[in-house]
Amino acid sequence: MLLSSESKPALGGQSWGQLTECINHMVDSQVDSCTVLRMAALQLAYRDIIAVTHKEQPSYFGTALQTAQCADSFDDVPEQFCVPVDYSAHKAALILDVMSENRALNKVLALPLGLIDWQSNDGLTSAADGFKQGETTGVIVKCLGTHCSTALRRPSEAAPDDLEAQLDWIIDNWETFITDEVRELYLLSKDVAAEIYQMRTGGSGQAEMTKLETGFGALGGGQLMGDFATSETAGYVDEKAQFSDDADWMPRLVMIAKQTYVWLNQLSTQYDRPIERLDDIPDEELIRIADKGFSGLWLIGLWERSDASREIKIKNGNPEAAASAYALKGYRIADKLGGQPALDTLRSRAAQQGLRLAADMVPNHMGLDSDWMAEHPDWFLQLPHAPYPGYSFNGPNVSGDDRLEIYLEDGYWDQTDAAVVFKCVNRTDGSTRYVYHGNDGTQMPWNDTAQLDYLKPVVREAVIQTILEVARNFPVIRFDAAMTLARKHIARLWYPPPGLGGAIPSRAENSVPQEVFDRLVPGEFWREVVERVRKEVPDTLLLAEAFWMMEGYFVRTLGMHRVYNSAFMHMLRDEDNAGYRSGIKGVLEYSPAILERYVNFMNNPDEETAVEQFGKGDKYFGIATMMATLPGLPMFGHGQIEGFTEKYGMEYTRAYRKEQPDHGLMEHHERVIFPLLRDRHLFCGVENFVLFDFWTDQNVDENVFAFANKSKLTGEYSLVLYNNAHDSTSGWLKSSTAINVGDSDAPILEHRTLAQSIGIDRADDTVYGLWDLRQQAWLLRTGRALNNNGFFAQLDGYQAHVFTRVVNLSETADHAFVDDLRRKANGAWIPSIEPNGEQASKTEKRHGTQRAQDPASAAHEPLQVTAVQDPAGADDETTQTTSDPAREIAMSAPNEDSSGRGQSNTKREPETTISKEDDSKEEK
Repeated sequence: MLLSSESKPALGGQSWGQLTECINHMVDSQVDSCTVLRMAALQLAYRDIIAVTHKEQPSYFGTALQTAQCADSFDDVPEQFCVPVDYSAHKAALILDVMSENRALNKVLALPLGLIDWQSNDGLTSAADGFKQGETTGVIVKCLGTHCSTALRRPSEAAPDDLEAQLDWIIDNWETFITDEVRELYLLSKDVAAEIYQMRTGGSGQAEMTKLETGFGALGGGQLMGDFATSETAGYVDEKAQFSDDADWMPRLVMIAKQTYVWLNQLSTQYDRPIERLDDIPDEELIRIADKGFSGLWLIGLWERSDASREIKIKNGNPEAAASAYALKGYRIADKLGGQPALDTLRSRAAQQGLRLAADMVPNHMGLDSDWMAEHPDWFLQLPHAPYPGYSFNGPNVSGDDRLEIYLEDGYWDQTDAAVVFKCVNRTDGSTRYVYHGNDGTQMPWNDTAQLDYLKPVVREAVIQTILEVARNFPVIRFDAAMTLARKHIARLWYPPPGLGGAIPSRAENSVPQEVFDRLVPGEFWREVVERVRKEVPDTLLLAEAFWMMEGYFVRTLGMHRVYNSAFMHMLRDEDNAGYRSGIKGVLEYSPAILERYVNFMNNPDEETAVEQFGKGDKYFGIATMMATLPGLPMFGHGQIEGFTEKYGMEYTRAYRKEQPDHGLMEHHERVIFPLLRDRHLFCGVENFVLFDFWTDQNVDENVFAFANKSKLTGEYSLVLYNNAHDSTSGWLKSSTAINVGDSDAPILEHRTLAQSIGIDRADDTVYGLWDLRQQAWLLRTGRALNNNGFFAQLDGYQAHVFTRVVNLSETADHAFVDDLRRKANGAWIPSIEPNGEQASKTEKRHGTQRAQDPASAAHEPLQVTAVQDPAGADDETTQTTSDPAREIAMSAPNEDSSGRGQSNTKREPETTISKEDDSKEEK
């Protein structure tokens, strides 16, 4: 069997996968479609070399045949070996002869190519040998540098047993001779090989974590294959900074997630009454959430879900299952939750408590039996036939819509395969389609979803209209799997350019040239979404779930307000501290504004719970402190505060573990986390954010995260230190890492001193007080020491300090008194600055455990420092100025342990201090 001049399968227009399976069925072989493609490409390359020979020397073959006296020997070849009618018998014989000698084709000898028949036909092989001998009496083919038969054997001589390597040799050495058909088959073979690998290995698993050198995706998107595109080129995307403006509430947003049906069931138990609809959620619960410092409530699973999804999960063994929250029937609030009226009521009551509601939007796909599938089936990615003949669809009809019949491929039911398509029969017109499941190419297809076709403008517009409608109901929208709809990934997954396929099995044969794709998808879908929402539904925060090193691209170039930062969870959990610090530094040196656009979290619905990943001890609270004090959007998971260990599936209607809240854990949140959330304005901005290196002797301790910030709202400074390691450490903060104060393309890097970063504007004996929320106590330092020496700290394993106010005490009280107070404290903590510790100062009240009602009005309140109880054993000025500045003066802080928090790999909050300082000399 030889191919015609077109590089298409020879059996009725089938796909290469179908052709391969048909061949295997015919001859009971196990050859894969990649091998068939490579064989076809090789065959066409041989054809092209013969054509080049004939073009240069039209009489070449006639002369050789005449010399060998074998002109009539090949007359029966066309009929015997199924040679196309437009191809010469002697040329076909030459190709069959060279293929029969190619060891790399031994695995396909059983295929109906006639190679075995050729090898066993002594008359034909003798005639072919005679032809080759006849060639040698004539002149060589100049462009080939040898005789034609010799040239045809060059690839197999270069790589005798490797068909892929032979094709690589052909591409490298015969570039000027081969036609586009060979190149297309070569690239397609590469793509199909990648697909076969994907199918055998189950994909790449979890999307790869953002690498450090990119600053968590700060350098982001890039063009698909358009790195050389210009602004006049179709598909060009301008990657200059296009950050969306934040409304005033957005930087201070703190969000908590709730899996809606599970939460309602838990509330029913908690309040001992049925709570089944959105408008049943008690005001007390909304107040409780707001009082903790949360201002956003993400309700997962609000929309009407696919009946097919529920049917699949029930048949797979969970009779109580709902459909997946991400396999939707349509974008209307589920009737079980009370529909739109219940949402309207809840939204109004939540707003009274300062809570904004957030909802998911799932733009990549719909449920199998969605309204769109019944009404607009052409909006989905599909084929008129199954991509592989081995697919069968004999299982139950799972559709919940009478207009449709939906059949999963049988391999899903017996767990032997994960097909990329399902069968959809439209009862209205009787049509049958094979529609692709939603898929991001990393694991198995999402088998209860149908993939939308983003090559179609009508689909993109329909999704945008849906987004606008969601925005009219929710001020915060989370876009599920948003990265799949970046141009480069629409192409990579579904319409790969030739040679870049392999992400989704069977899609390599649907490759689209770059210029065609650019014309059909002329810009970034998400950029249009951002602009349309900005104009039509302003004051909406758009949040993208995006991975694959695209985080920075989504906020900087596409204009999303916020983007997932999964590196926060993964790298801090794994204590890849140097890596995470490097990532932050990379962002600060490239485009600091990206940092405040990250959504930082310790778990999400797709990951294990926070307690499973971080425990309940000091490591958990240290990283939670970082989440609460870094720029960006802190997001807490469902059950995180209560210490629940169960991971709630998206089909759950209730929790299956009978867990009780860990009250000790919750109380410790009240002491050390919620006050930070309530004062989020101290930490949310990036204009004044700096990251410090923590110097120990001559080295930087990469395990210590130290950073400072300044509130745009009140002008107050903060300083945070956290040691994300088991071992203790000590060292100095002196100056910040580099910060880009220029443009990304023309960076201007600067460093700021510790004193500049926390508002120390005097370099003399002025006394400054630093209030630590964790210790509920003060440290006193002089401006001279902070300017000349920096700030010394000793940190136990997983210990954190959060200084939420830096105050010039010399301006609020008699300087001589506060300086004497500092000397007597000798660098130790001062629990209170009121007489005999009887009453906490206004700062202690405000930055303690009570909710701050008005941060602006509380700022810069004068401190009434009148007397202090002398710290026991404090050194006097002489001792202080002659002692080692690294020596610690221990003074117990309040006990912050809570029962049940400790785990074997963590320690409870230590009762230690930051070191005393030496005001008389600089640290060497």
